[in-house]
Amino acid sequence: MLRKALFDETALIGALKSGRIAGAALDVYDIEPLPRDHPLRQLDNCILLPHFGYVTREIYGVFYRETAEAVARYLDRTIGG
Repeated sequence: MLRKALFDETALIGALKSGRIAGAALDVYDIEPLPRDHPLRQLDNCILLPHFGYVTREIYGVFYRETAEAVARYLDRTIGG
């Protein structure tokens, strides 16, 4: 789904990479779902949250699985990496 831009994504990515801003947390993206290879997914100082316009059993299944995977990756990098 293509959404109307809410912010300048390219500028945000540049600011996060350069350290001009310390971090960002987003739940709305120009393209949803956010592609797996999107630059925002590569930034350690950017928290990406799901945008829930509606709730279904399937969406919750994906949400909780991806959340658990993200926590496991984080812990592996910080504790066991």
